[in-house]
Amino acid sequence: MAPMAVALTIAAYLLGTFPTAVLVARAKGHDVTQEGSGNPGATNVYRVAGRRAAMFVFAGDLFKGVIAAGVGLAVADRTTALAMGAAAVVGHCLPVTRRFKGGKGVATAAGFAVVIEPVIGLVAGVCWLIVLKATKRASLASLAIVVALPLAVLARRGPHIEALVVSLVAVFIVSRHARNIARLVRGEEASLRGVERSG
Repeated sequence: MAPMAVALTIAAYLLGTFPTAVLVARAKGHDVTQEGSGNPGATNVYRVAGRRAAMFVFAGDLFKGVIAAGVGLAVADRTTALAMGAAAVVGHCLPVTRRFKGGKGVATAAGFAVVIEPVIGLVAGVCWLIVLKATKRASLASLAIVVALPLAVLARRGPHIEALVVSLVAVFIVSRHARNIARLVRGEEASLRGVERSG
């Protein structure tokens, strides 16, 4: 990898560490790392600070992926964009600034996907909303699209580096949901049903 690509990838990781959920929740008088599930992501912010705050968090985390991959495409090439998008996801999940205790990466990965594969990314977003509405479980909706996304890219691109990178990101995100998966299997995963805050 060229020095510029390395520098851009490091910058993308640092962008990913931006603590969107922590800052938005703090503005609402909450410490999202100590309330609810303790996860600094949009779903937990929804539970502790309301819908509007969660929307800000989701948008902020989404744009981290959009900016990282978009800059890669604009100033370098598609391979660099893939590396930068993946780095932003890792930065969001494992931020060195917060002792590697970050979110689960779904929104940032979605932003990355929309830039790399716009049609697939947008369809995945619609599918996420459909599964969320049907099940009221954000983790299940997230897992569904995270598993489907690399399969869709593989079907479109074949065994290409893009499919490999997206697959690795998907495996990483699924691993971040290990506890959610265990609760889903036991039928104990919390539902968003009944959480109706105005934010």
